[in-house]
Amino acid sequence: MASKTWFITGTSRGFGREWAIAALERGDRVAGTARDLRTMDDLVERFGDAVQPIELDVTDREAAFAAVAAAHDRFGRLDVVVNNAGYGQFGMIEELSEQELRDQMETNLFGALWVTQAALPFLREQGSGHFLQVSSIGGISAFNGIGAYHASKWALEGFSQALAQEVADFGIHVTLIEPGGFSTDWGGASAKRAEPLEAYAAAHAASNERRARGAAAAGDPTASAAAVLKVVDADEPPLRCFFGRAPLGIAEADYASRLETWRAWQPVAELAQGD
Repeated sequence: MASKTWFITGTSRGFGREWAIAALERGDRVAGTARDLRTMDDLVERFGDAVQPIELDVTDREAAFAAVAAAHDRFGRLDVVVNNAGYGQFGMIEELSEQELRDQMETNLFGALWVTQAALPFLREQGSGHFLQVSSIGGISAFNGIGAYHASKWALEGFSQALAQEVADFGIHVTLIEPGGFSTDWGGASAKRAEPLEAYAAAHAASNERRARGAAAAGDPTASAAAVLKVVDADEPPLRCFFGRAPLGIAEADYASRLETWRAWQPVAELAQGD
């Protein structure tokens, strides 16, 4: 199999780092972005010219376009574009400040959008390519305490599903990776938390307990590398792919509930049509 050239945002830790290592170990090339390039020094030392570290804050549209162009100039093509950079914003909807919500969308949604727009002309010209949009089970379901995060991932899911239809004729694939709980830094140092309100103390306690149970069964991000290679090497990659055991059951229960409600209220839906 011919080697691939990857562009990965958020390569300093978590999925981005593990997937970059997996790609490099099999002989692929990786342009990896991070806010602090020192976090990639060991990758450069180990893999040499196969790695191109690029300093990038994905919320900066011009910088995102420049980073993608620099990677294309260096390697001559882009085969896999991974929008991985992001973080979790914790807080009940009433607790969120305007700035906290805007910052969440700027990184998780607009950051992915800018990189996608920047890469599209190169992928269209070469007639091939694959976007991996790192979403979440939280991109199709929702839980209390992380509404801002859900908003960003549901939006990512929407534009990516539309994108997949728009670029199919150019030979470009789009896959939404939807992980469950993994032992990354998503809920740790990289997370942000709104100022809590006393009215939600019980809800926060229940959310913390739920996350603690999930952490005990969290997946290994290193193991996810084998799965992502299966996705990028597939002749017909999926539009959506769960990572981890838990998401399928969550999705099945959620969609069964939705269908049941929609069907029960179908008479009202038809009444609204007025004919």
